[in-house]
Amino acid sequence: MNLRRVSVDDIELLIRLRIDYLIEERGNLYPDEKEKIQEQLHYYFPKHISDGTFIGVIAESNNEVMCVAYLAISEKPANPSFLTGKTGTLLNVLTYPQYRRQGIAIKVIDKILDEAKRYGISHIDLLATNEGKPLYEKIGFHVSKYTTMGITIV
Repeated sequence: MNLRRVSVDDIELLIRLRIDYLIEERGNLYPDEKEKIQEQLHYYFPKHISDGTFIGVIAESNNEVMCVAYLAISEKPANPSFLTGKTGTLLNVLTYPQYRRQGIAIKVIDKILDEAKRYGISHIDLLATNEGKPLYEKIGFHVSKYTTMGITIV
């Protein structure tokens, strides 16, 4: 198994992996949703990989992706929970079914966490499914005292 950080040479692969993740999570994407998402990702990935605000890690074997995870990095005014002001959101953790329960996702996320330390990121959050929650707890993530809320604007 090869564990590697993604580069701008991986844009088409990253887009495919993001679409695979969204289909796995949602069950389906409407054609217009898929098109708009792909369009945005063609802009997002090159920009944010280049400026260091996006980290992606892939586990692969024989040129086949086994698992992937993304970290979107942002900077906010510091507080006691993120003293450096640099935070990350772990997302798109996807292990293809034939590779699940082999510890691959833990290795991918550990590499993301190592990269986050190098960048001075002081806090990482995520939204976990019920199926993924035990994995994240095993790594050290915990439920915050805050309730996640959101509003869709567009």
